[in-house]
Amino acid sequence: MDKKIAVILFNLGGPDSAKAVKPFLFNLFYDKAIINLPNPFRWLLAKFISARREKTAINIYKQIGGKSPILEETELQAFALEKALNKDDAGKKYKIFSCMRYWKPFSKEVVQKIKEDHFDEVILLPLYPQFSTTTTGSSIDDFILNSRDLKIPIKKICCYYDDPLFAKGYAELINKTVSNNKLDDFRILFSAHGLPKKIIDEGDPYQYQVEESVKKIIANIKAKIIDYKVCYQSKVGPLEWLQPNTEDEIIKAAREGKQIIIVPVAFVSEHSETLVELDMEYKERFYKNGGKEFFRVSTVRNNKYFIEALAKLCKKVQIEEGSMCYYSGKRCPKKFNKCLNNG
Repeated sequence: MDKKIAVILFNLGGPDSAKAVKPFLFNLFYDKAIINLPNPFRWLLAKFISARREKTAINIYKQIGGKSPILEETELQAFALEKALNKDDAGKKYKIFSCMRYWKPFSKEVVQKIKEDHFDEVILLPLYPQFSTTTTGSSIDDFILNSRDLKIPIKKICCYYDDPLFAKGYAELINKTVSNNKLDDFRILFSAHGLPKKIIDEGDPYQYQVEESVKKIIANIKAKIIDYKVCYQSKVGPLEWLQPNTEDEIIKAAREGKQIIIVPVAFVSEHSETLVELDMEYKERFYKNGGKEFFRVSTVRNNKYFIEALAKLCKKVQIEEGSMCYYSGKRCPKKFNKCLNNG
């Protein structure tokens, strides 16, 4: 009998209707990995922020059909990964589950399905290439909390920021953009979702891993001269966030007369931060500031190299103990003590 393995694809999640926007926002800001306050203060603050931001968020989602596409995007990736794994790994039967952190399907629902279908092993696979306590860490902690009575092995993949195939997938998209549009004087802006600087200062490896991802991608780009910058988007609140800011860099490139290529290096599926923030809001800023040509490569989605990378990770983690990065034994620098392999 084939060994049955459940692979859990973690993603942020997003509202599936206007009515879901407020509870989605509450779940996001109530997460102690996002706002680290004791209760009842965290609960009250999450209530306040979700109420205050609801109207703005609804208007954002109206621009892309009234809901987030992130679950559908994840399901397409799940389908491609399941097909790849079951094609190549004899003696094992893989089933892929999508698990969202702040909206349905939640980890409780996914754990229940695993119990009902009697799996032999679980692999936790984040759709966040770079580890952060606010994304992968939060998702894994939530799943483990809800699977305490699941009496089967659970393997954790923490990150794959410097995976050669992940880098190749993004490099392919960039190379096609350059060649198809015959670009010459262009700048690549690798845009990642930002974080408050204090989270990095407390030992989160996210910024380090984003920068390492970019180095790997750059090594696969065919252009002779590469002008590029790593930047961070989506800042909210009064805290100091990672710099430089993507919007500022877009305006700067426009004023310098550069063609730009935006690469959403920390995202692997399309959602409001790519479809609205990058494609609409930042693009408008670029042209209003005299920009020449604006290009945004898609996320890797179900790119063949990316799916191959995920499949290899699933196979490799089965012979490893505990959590792992892509390379066995590879660790972030010691100062990043929030890394799963350094903690």
